[in-house]
Amino acid sequence: MDQAMLFIFPEERTPGFWMKNMRFPLDIIWIDKHKKIIDIDTDVPICENNCPALSPVSAVLYVLEVNAGFCVKNGIQIGMAVDF
Repeated sequence: MDQAMLFIFPEERTPGFWMKNMRFPLDIIWIDKHKKIIDIDTDVPICENNCPALSPVSAVLYVLEVNAGFCVKNGIQIGMAVDF
């Protein structure tokens, strides 16, 4: 699958994401207001019960969910700029 989901918040925040009932694992890329990657959660597993919430290290304006392994495969790292 070569698609992603971009979440855009109306203002900066430190959201909590949880993966209940996802059908496949994801990488979550946390992006600040300057479009810089400030945190990455890789290979977030499928979860059915008692799923932990994931949050970035600081406030973000955007969150990008991609297929697990995308960040490693494409060399995506904290501190990189994002263009969209």
